[in-house]
Amino acid sequence: MKRRDFLYMTGLGVGATLLPKTNAFARAVPLDAPWTPADAAFKKKLADVALNAARSKGATYTDVRIGRYLNQFVVTREDKVENMVNTESYGVGIRVIANGSWGFAATDVLTNDSIAKAAELAVAIAKENSRLLTEPVQLAPQKGYGEVSWKTPIEKNAFDVPMKEKVDLLLSVNDAALKGGANYVNSILFLVNEQKYFASTDGSYIDQDIHRIWPTFSITKIDEKTGKFETRSALSSPRGMGYEYIIPREEDKIRGVSTLYRNRYDMLEDAKQGAAQVQEKMKAKSVEAGKYDLILDPSHLWLTIHESVGHPTELDRVLGYEANFAGTSFLTLDKWKSGKFNFGSKNVNIVADKLQPGSLGAVGYDDEGVGTKQWDIIKDGILVNYQTIRDQAHILGLNESQGCCYSQSWSDVQFQRMPNISLQPGKTPLKVADMIKNVEKGIYIIGDNSFSIDQQRYNFQFSGQMYYEIKNGQIVGMLNDVAYQSNTQEFWNSCVAVADKDDYRLGGSFFDGKGQPAQSSAVSHGSSTARFNGVNVINTARKI
Repeated sequence: MKRRDFLYMTGLGVGATLLPKTNAFARAVPLDAPWTPADAAFKKKLADVALNAARSKGATYTDVRIGRYLNQFVVTREDKVENMVNTESYGVGIRVIANGSWGFAATDVLTNDSIAKAAELAVAIAKENSRLLTEPVQLAPQKGYGEVSWKTPIEKNAFDVPMKEKVDLLLSVNDAALKGGANYVNSILFLVNEQKYFASTDGSYIDQDIHRIWPTFSITKIDEKTGKFETRSALSSPRGMGYEYIIPREEDKIRGVSTLYRNRYDMLEDAKQGAAQVQEKMKAKSVEAGKYDLILDPSHLWLTIHESVGHPTELDRVLGYEANFAGTSFLTLDKWKSGKFNFGSKNVNIVADKLQPGSLGAVGYDDEGVGTKQWDIIKDGILVNYQTIRDQAHILGLNESQGCCYSQSWSDVQFQRMPNISLQPGKTPLKVADMIKNVEKGIYIIGDNSFSIDQQRYNFQFSGQMYYEIKNGQIVGMLNDVAYQSNTQEFWNSCVAVADKDDYRLGGSFFDGKGQPAQSSAVSHGSSTARFNGVNVINTARKI
């Protein structure tokens, strides 16, 4: 878990008080509040008011985002429900170009007069901003789509599931962990529904209904004699799915050290295994520092991908326009222009996409009304592309945006955010068990934990949830106090194998922070289990 995520999650017990962290306009609503999206024709009328008002004041381009953002949190600890809260944020954000410059304004008063005034304010801001311009905004061309819609392809709307059913699930998870020997356990269910309407002077009127879900827990075991304790967090990942995500199917099982699932998640089974594994961690020996071959499970590798590939290939970081939270990037334009910068081994193929079903980043259109797509970032180990939006595309000589624009709410201006960034599976059949058989001295790492990476996204350190020692092709027991250190280029060049598509899974984050003022976005990172040879492992418990 990242520090940002930890700080966010520790505030969940107070429910609605955490909302200003993401949207100052969010308000608590009744648990039985209706979730049905507003009529698209009504939203089109409101959007046209903004488009016409901005045009009349001199805007050369306008886009309007009408957003209704719904969140549900169910929080439990041991045998108690600590909180249940629904929140809603509803309003209009208007972005314009006037005199070659951007301007933005928003309102949560959905009347024609209020929306027209917000549009006029956005134009006034743009004209004032233009006094500081060195060159005008250059937007990549974008065709209008007319009136279209897109919806997350869910099977069961989680907001429609009775609260009792959700509470019963979480309490059964807690009970299983306690019966398994845990001293403390808390479980949480997050639900998100973004009802987003986009309109622009390009001629698009786009209605989208986006769903996300994240079931998670944390188990703690304490040795009363020594005071030593160990924890094990859920191996779930947040997903762009409905309630079906936590209804496991036999065909999705992946057998390994833990019973994992490819497209579904068995929260109860994970809690049972977690309780046993946290006790095993109590007895695990401390690692001997040195060079190891690492076998990294997707539940761990997603975070390494996020920090060492996702952030440094954001074009605004590359250009130095953005440095908040994650710094800038060592992947400067000269490396891309050379066409031969060796980012990783030939086994490393990284794809950006906004299409993958079940992923957090899957949408039909981004927050600039650009139809989403998939493209290569790293191809056979070579840096071949970045992530862009409409006013960045010309910098790379692109004729269109890659659809990477997003805003966390109607009240925040949209800007460049990370799409799903994923390591592609190996092209030849390879199972994890076969990968382990060829390791003489190694560590198999499952689950994500802490990380540290420099402001150029180059030198880093990562740790996980569980570590299994490998000797002469066999798992011989659990280790503790493990972290590995490397730099991005060295690490990805040490990738000697990636398991095949049957092992491919998604990880991701609900709360990826960026920008000033800060915004959060949700993003997935997929991979199959991968092997990295000769990586430096340190013992985190020993003093230097």
